[in-house]
Amino acid sequence: MNLEEFKKDFIRKELEIADDYGKTFSFIDFSNVNKWFENDNQDWNNKLLAYNEKLSIDLEKIKSFADIFSDRVRIYYGEDPKNNGSLNFTYVMRKLFGKREVMTKDLQKIKHYFELDEQVPSKHIVTDQYGKKYIEIRKSNFDVEISVDAIKMMGHYDTFCIFSGDADFVYLNNFLKKKGKKIIIVKGGFILARLKESADLIINAQNIKKHIVKITKQKPG
Repeated sequence: MNLEEFKKDFIRKELEIADDYGKTFSFIDFSNVNKWFENDNQDWNNKLLAYNEKLSIDLEKIKSFADIFSDRVRIYYGEDPKNNGSLNFTYVMRKLFGKREVMTKDLQKIKHYFELDEQVPSKHIVTDQYGKKYIEIRKSNFDVEISVDAIKMMGHYDTFCIFSGDADFVYLNNFLKKKGKKIIIVKGGFILARLKESADLIINAQNIKKHIVKITKQKPG
């Protein structure tokens, strides 16, 4: 066993992923994963972040981490077709994960009108033609796409791993378990009891922080 194989074996044991989980396909809901550490003020060594630092998901790291126990990794990303930064992000994803493993669709922008006493940073406020103020909430939901793909590929894996704490996957998880599949949930923060009950193994994102994040500088303001 070389050093790389030893490292993978060590991490699998640390995560309690036994050999009987068999062939594993992982599905990463990036819109969910990308929020996991947005309120963290410490790094993976419990060191306080500087005022202008934040934790961000490192695409290369999360791909390498998922590869440790996955035979196939697919990622889902809400793309803003009018934003060059978003398009470049998709390009990087495709280079890392492979073109056919990156599923995208246009990001939805939902208007949220707010009351005058709501505390909203002025730079996010937009005024419509009637003078009413709102902010744009960007949303991208891939529950249907992930569910369809998981069922279509069902004959090719033994374990379904979902990187998301979204309770909407309870129905899918229970369906796959009835078909003899094992379920791994990689989640950030609190999840509902019924989602916990639908899984064979739950991996807390805080416990794998060192494997999937990087420290980035925040823009002033």
